Amino acid sequence: MLSTPPVHPRRKVAIVGTALSDCGRVDDATPYALHAQAARRALADSGLDRSVIDGFASAGLGTLAPAEVAEYLGLRPTWVDSTSVGGSTWEVMAAHAADAIAAGHANAVLLVYGSTARADIKARRRTANLSFGARGPLQFEVPYGHALVAKYAMAARRHMHEYGTTLEQLAEVAVQARANAATNPDAMFRDPVTVDDVLSGPVIADPFTKLHCCVRSDGGCAVLMVAQEYVPDAAKEPVWVLGAGTAVSHTTMSEWEDFTVSPAAVSGRLAFERAGVRPADIDLAEIYDAFTYMTLVTLEDLGFCEKGAGGAFVEKGRLLRDGGLPVNTDGGGLSACHPGMRGLFLLVEAVRQLRGEAGEGQVRKRNGRLPELAVASGTGGWFCSSGTVVLGRG
Repeated sequence: MLSTPPVHPRRKVAIVGTALSDCGRVDDATPYALHAQAARRALADSGLDRSVIDGFASAGLGTLAPAEVAEYLGLRPTWVDSTSVGGSTWEVMAAHAADAIAAGHANAVLLVYGSTARADIKARRRTANLSFGARGPLQFEVPYGHALVAKYAMAARRHMHEYGTTLEQLAEVAVQARANAATNPDAMFRDPVTVDDVLSGPVIADPFTKLHCCVRSDGGCAVLMVAQEYVPDAAKEPVWVLGAGTAVSHTTMSEWEDFTVSPAAVSGRLAFERAGVRPADIDLAEIYDAFTYMTLVTLEDLGFCEKGAGGAFVEKGRLLRDGGLPVNTDGGGLSACHPGMRGLFLLVEAVRQLRGEAGEGQVRKRNGRLPELAVASGTGGWFCSSGTVVLGRG
């Protein structure tokens, strides 16, 4: 008769180090160099020695990711993750890493990303930020020129048709993201824009004009997640991973049941349930925003407003750092940076805000205190996947 294995208590998991590499316009570095720069800075931020790292997560670079990047960094991890689900990759990886650390399969996991997408295109080393090819299910859409931006644009049009969402409301997302970027010295674009500026720009894919779409940048970042035993040795206050959820939806647009519902409706519900909090408890949200519609529909699906009410919700400055629900406090992908897969940047900014390290762009509660709860929600593909992570201070 087999004996029952001992049950070990799950360890708490904290983020103790975060950092950005050089971002924006970086013409003189390789993506490997940006990975290394971000990793070194995050480790320095944590105050821990590199010898504690026994887990590594990376995607988007190398033939054998993350083995190539780990080798470049001089790491020999015993736990690895190379899950690649687009922009939500990093929230999904954070969920995996938190589970691994909690279960004792790893002690300290480094998540790292770097990309020179902008510089590569400028130097004609590639012709697009991302290439999904034309095999598998995509073969039924590619011949018709149905590019990624067109998929998001079509979904936005459906929301406008179903709920009366207006172009002006979508434009408000871009306007407020730019206003938040104004206090971020690392943001690529900081000059203010108006709703008229957004609406009058060149059309990229109806209804999106240029300012409805994310910027194209270079950059990288890193996050160090550790077990609770390492927190006393860390240099700064920990930010705890309270709960996480993941979900996938579709790849073929014809298999997407409702263009007005993203997989964040599932990942968000799971994350909040596991964290034991409600959307109303959250002090700030970092949301993937390759396009303005992503912000609006994700806010609905995370439960910050009713389905179809996103247009009214984003009006009147609600997303500003001093608004009712500060969103994308660094300026987001619409103004700060977007090197290709931005999900890890969401975690970095959420941690900076919870630690009180955001300078002029710092969010404060009405009583003047620092925020206590944040959510980071990444979206991958064309609403194909979602990862949501709830973070807490103290």
